[in-house]
Amino acid sequence: MRIAQVAPLYESVPPKLYGGTERVVSYLTEELVAQGHDVTLFASGDSETSAQLIPVCPAALRLDKGCVDQLAHHFVMLQEVMDRAEQFDIIHFHVDYLHFPLSRLAAFPHVTTLHGRLDLPDLLPVYRKFRDMPVISISHNQRKPLPMANWVGNAYHGLPQNSLNMGNGSGKYLAFLGRISPEKRADRAIEIAVRLGMPLKIAAKIDRADRDYFESTIKPLLCHRNVEYIGEITQKEKSAFLGNALAYLFPIDWPEPFGLTMIEAMACGTPTVAFGCGSVPEVLTPDVSGLIVNSMDEAVLAVEKAATMSRATCRREFDRRFTAHRMAADYVKLYEAAVSTSSFSAPSVEVDSCLTL
Repeated sequence: MRIAQVAPLYESVPPKLYGGTERVVSYLTEELVAQGHDVTLFASGDSETSAQLIPVCPAALRLDKGCVDQLAHHFVMLQEVMDRAEQFDIIHFHVDYLHFPLSRLAAFPHVTTLHGRLDLPDLLPVYRKFRDMPVISISHNQRKPLPMANWVGNAYHGLPQNSLNMGNGSGKYLAFLGRISPEKRADRAIEIAVRLGMPLKIAAKIDRADRDYFESTIKPLLCHRNVEYIGEITQKEKSAFLGNALAYLFPIDWPEPFGLTMIEAMACGTPTVAFGCGSVPEVLTPDVSGLIVNSMDEAVLAVEKAATMSRATCRREFDRRFTAHRMAADYVKLYEAAVSTSSFSAPSVEVDSCLTL
């Protein structure tokens, strides 16, 4: 198939540091190329891909201190996509609802994966007005706030099978990875480690919007001698960071759409201790890839149990459910369904072969 992937411009594809959506777009793009598809990637100019790259701006916008209006670059990208629309069998958007008015007018085959949280009241009128737009969820829980949306499928994220190596937990520390923000609850991770008397390593970025939260809430907690804040790490550093950890802490307090770091830990054989919000019960298999808790007391006890879990079994769960090969195959089925119908209100195609209930 001739496939266009349209990525956000905030990070490169793949990201140099943090960036969940752009990382997934990279994994999907590279796997589609490996499977023989003709893929074009619309992304920032510092992206690296084996697909044909249409560079919309010179570099990722988040790291460009000279960029004031990020939306302007996305509008340029959408026009670049429209100018080339006839070259593709399917256009796969990863930019939320930004393209909806243009896509409705142009009427070409397309799908949109929604990567973020959907429980914001401002989104309701958008998805009511554009209820014909075909959208794909990354977990079934993600859909709950927008039942009226035109859900045409569900596709869980996946990683290249050999991108992360299984570790042995020899570092004997707990790990927290991702982003410092109120909903990610690094403060809970710190409290769990302090109560257990165990070292905690925090590898996370701080967005400008979360800088005040970090300074007021998290920074004062870093005084504990067992807590180490590392900052953002690269993808190459994740195998050692997660693989050497005794357990991965995912103490979230929000409706997590997916949680890419959970499957990254899984690929390293490191059990995850997670609060049961959002997608967590869909991603984690209790006593296999991690433990799901609902309180701090349960989390403390779960860490001790996680230390006894089989890391090989955890890794096998990743191989079974969350590879990029499986993700790409799921999306190809959704692409074929979109292309085969002239109307996007066709019956849903559910791709959930990896779901364990």
